[in-house]
Amino acid sequence: MTSDSPRMQYRRFGKTERQLSVITLGGMRFVHGWTKPADKLPEDSIEHCRRCVEQALALGINHFETAHAYGKSEHLYGLVLADELRVPRESYHLMTKGSPTSADDTKRMVEKQLKALRTDHIDLYAWHGINNQDLYAVALAKGGPVEALHALKRQGVIGDVGFSTHAPRDIILRAIDTDLFAFVNLHYYFFFQRNAPVVERAAARDMGVFIISPNDKGGQLFNPPPLLRTITAPLTPLQWNARFCLGSPHIHTLTFGMTQPEHFQEMLGIFPASVPLDAQAKAAKELLDARLDVDPSARYEGCDLPPDPSGIPIAELLRLRRMWKCYDMLDFGRYRYNFLKEPDHWYGGSMATEENLAKVDRSRLPNDVDVIAMLRETHQAFYRP
Repeated sequence: MTSDSPRMQYRRFGKTERQLSVITLGGMRFVHGWTKPADKLPEDSIEHCRRCVEQALALGINHFETAHAYGKSEHLYGLVLADELRVPRESYHLMTKGSPTSADDTKRMVEKQLKALRTDHIDLYAWHGINNQDLYAVALAKGGPVEALHALKRQGVIGDVGFSTHAPRDIILRAIDTDLFAFVNLHYYFFFQRNAPVVERAAARDMGVFIISPNDKGGQLFNPPPLLRTITAPLTPLQWNARFCLGSPHIHTLTFGMTQPEHFQEMLGIFPASVPLDAQAKAAKELLDARLDVDPSARYEGCDLPPDPSGIPIAELLRLRRMWKCYDMLDFGRYRYNFLKEPDHWYGGSMATEENLAKVDRSRLPNDVDVIAMLRETHQAFYRP
C-alpha cells in the first residue's frame, strides 16, 4: 500500500497492476442523472458532476466508476473530465460496465461508451450483472460478449476485463474460476459477509476486488439508528464499515456515491485504514459481534441456502431480520424488503406471505430454529403496501 496523498490511500488492484484509491467515486447519483435522453445534459447536472469530480480529485481519488445503464453518467463524466476540467487522461482510472448480449452488440456498445466518455480507451470494463445462470451463459457464450471484450483488450481499447455481480455465491465462484476476468465487483461488508469465500477465491487468483454500495445496500449507513452510532463511536457507522472492509488486504476499493461536500468530509474519517483492523475499529467489531446473540438466526450468517420452491429469498430475509433484531435497523429492512421484485435478477424474490410460506421446502431448513415463524414475523414487520 502506498500513501501518495496525506489523506487518501491506494492499493494494487490485483493483476491489473493499477494503483487505485481505496475510495472510488461512483457515478449513479448526479442530479437529473436518470432522466432521458441520456445525452441531453442540463447545466445543473453538469455543475453537480463537476463539483463532485473536483472534490474527489482534490482528496486523492483517482478512480471513477460508471455504467452504460446509469443514465447520463457516462456523458457527464466524459464532458467534465475531458472537456471542462481537462484532467490528464493518464492521471485517473476509468471503469464502466455494460451487459451486451453478443459480440456485435459488445462492439456497438463500447463504441457508444467511448464517445460518451470522450476517451479512446477504457481502463476497466466489467460485464454488468452476471446475476444468475442464464446471464452467466449469455456473457460467457463461445464467441460472445466476454470474448469480444478480450478482443478489444488486445486492440488496446480496453485495459482489463472484469464482471459485476449480485449472484448467488456458487455462480460468482464459477465465473472467477474461468480465469477470464481480472477483477470482480461484488457486495461484501459487515452486514453481508456471505461473500467472504468469494473474496478469498478472487485473492487466490490475484483479482482486483471492488466493493459495490457499501453505504446504501450495506445498511443505509448514512442514516443509521442510534444504537449503531453508539456502538461504532467515535467513528460513524459509514466510516467504521469502510475500515472493516479495508481491514482485508484482499479488498482494494469501495465505491462511494458522494454527492454533497459533507459526504467527502465524512469519507476523510475512514483514514488511516489499516490491515488488520486498528484497535478502535476492532473494539467496535467485538461489540457488534456480541449483539448477534440477540437473534437465533445469526448462526446462519454466511449460509448460501439453495433457491426455494416458494421463491422466498430465505437467507436474505434472515439477514434483514437479523439487522432489525440485533441492530435496530428496522428502516433498512423495510427499504430492502419492499424493494423485492419478482422476477428480477438484481434483487428478486417473493415476499413471505402466508401463500408463499406454504410452498417452502421445509426439508432444506435448519431444524433447531423455527425459520417459518421468523419469516412470518419479518413480513409482518417489514411489508408496506
